[in-house]
Amino acid sequence: MTTPQAASQPIRRRVRLALLAALMALALLLLADLRFRGLVWRFAWANTGEAEPIAQLRGLVELGGNLIRTPLDTRPITPIQHVESYPYGVNTFLQKEVEEPKLRVMLAMIRDAGLRWLRQEFPWEDLEVDGRGQFTDARNDLDGDGQPDTIDAWAKYDRLVSLVEEHGLRLLVRLSNPPDWAQAANAGNFAPPADLQDFVNYATAVAQRYKGRIRHYQIWNEPNIYPEWGENFADPVAYTDMLCRTYAALKAVDPQIVVVSAAIAPTISLDGFMGYQDLAYLQRMYDSGAAACFDVMAAQAYGLFSGALDRRMRLTSVTVARHLYYRDLMVANGDAHKPIWLSEAAWNPVLDAPLPRQQIADFSRFGEATLQEAADNMPLLYERARREWPWVGAIFYWFFTRPDPSEMGQSFFYFRMVEPDYQPYKPTFTALPVYHAVRNYLTTLRPRLYQGVHQAEHWAIQRRADRALTVDGAAFGQAQQVDSLRLAYGGTSVWLRYQSDEPLDVWQGEQRVAQLPASPEQWALRSVWSGGWAEGELDVQAQDGASFIVDSVIVRDDSWQAWPALLVLGVLMALGLLELAYAAWARLNAP
Repeated sequence: MTTPQAASQPIRRRVRLALLAALMALALLLLADLRFRGLVWRFAWANTGEAEPIAQLRGLVELGGNLIRTPLDTRPITPIQHVESYPYGVNTFLQKEVEEPKLRVMLAMIRDAGLRWLRQEFPWEDLEVDGRGQFTDARNDLDGDGQPDTIDAWAKYDRLVSLVEEHGLRLLVRLSNPPDWAQAANAGNFAPPADLQDFVNYATAVAQRYKGRIRHYQIWNEPNIYPEWGENFADPVAYTDMLCRTYAALKAVDPQIVVVSAAIAPTISLDGFMGYQDLAYLQRMYDSGAAACFDVMAAQAYGLFSGALDRRMRLTSVTVARHLYYRDLMVANGDAHKPIWLSEAAWNPVLDAPLPRQQIADFSRFGEATLQEAADNMPLLYERARREWPWVGAIFYWFFTRPDPSEMGQSFFYFRMVEPDYQPYKPTFTALPVYHAVRNYLTTLRPRLYQGVHQAEHWAIQRRADRALTVDGAAFGQAQQVDSLRLAYGGTSVWLRYQSDEPLDVWQGEQRVAQLPASPEQWALRSVWSGGWAEGELDVQAQDGASFIVDSVIVRDDSWQAWPALLVLGVLMALGLLELAYAAWARLNAP
């Protein structure tokens, strides 16, 4: 006689086999998804910046750590200065070039790629060459008579400034690299001067010579890592002293000058010599009074070993979004109104170098990528910045090219955007994939405002008959008087801060979507559009065609507010499914 328990054994085996088959099917589907880059792969890639499945798995586990850490305070809905200009640029080494035709080809290619900013060093050692106060250069025997010939050290830079202006480009001038005469013995090539006033005097001389032509100056570079502070321990107090004294001197030359801090190198090093941990260094700067001494904070944005979409945030690792920590510190120190400029941004395609790995010094120091990966990531970084980081202003690719290929044995050489292969018989440079990718992105870029407070003079806002006004109560003391306003947006709501003697009509195509009341003597903040997340265009004009004053356009993105509820619902559903599965398993194994 068969017992009920014995009769149920085949049923249990069939259920277990069915469960095992279902798990195996799910595993095969997951493997197929990862192999052919399906939905799961795209989700992991869009959040970890990783392309390989194993790295994606690790990345998703690490990404979960974001949920158990205190969220960073980035204050995206805050008026921010110095983010209104078209933001795309590139690092150049124009001072190392001699032939003017070659310089012209460089600048033409840069402009043709849609880039408008150049981050260009004016090396102190190349300007004040012969001694304190001597802007002459007697290092070369030009006529071969055995005697050094003295030339005007300014001449080269005067020519560069004129060429840059001729091509419609703008300069961020980096002030750094002292001459030997200004440094203590054995201080190191990049060490600060023995007398800090010498540096201040050099910076003042540059600003005076190019007053009205150059407005943006960066004070030093990466002072928190070796060897950028010479053979010394990094010293945030000493750098802050340099920054503050130079800031005061430049503002005395021209109050319109914009002072950019040295780019903080992203590093987790704690030894203080090879590297001074970036967040500790920045906070020490603030503790030393740096807040009063710069207009723009500079950071670096190297992708290193992951992509532009990597959202993992850990103090003990560096990703392209490391500057979010700097933004959090700036907010905590009362600098939410200041921007961050990314003075160097790139992925290093050293994996496609023509030399064997062992012949390239510091092969992995700046990360590893292929030419195609480097090309794919730059547009993604540009797009992420404009959608997610309203505090980020100019972004400078590192770098256009070097003077020649003699540095192929150094890993930094492979960041180049074009090959240094210009020759008189081939008067151009061979563009690499990253050049084409940047050009394709920038030349087809449609101006659009995403989340943030955007001043009325923002490059993505179209204004008719505009003129700048000094107005009390404007976020930074200045607003735009316009006859009409046109803007493209991406978000869940759009707001306008304005003054107008007449009501304003807001049009979306042929449909009027809002009417804003007149506010002739005080600032009004009104919603001009709201709904689910969308991209669209709006036109704003006064009813009788009169002009009105605009301080800013605010775009909000509140779609993220639905995620907590969806996350809780997902967790509850997962727990419910686990409970049902456990109950079924327990019932099958009950005696």
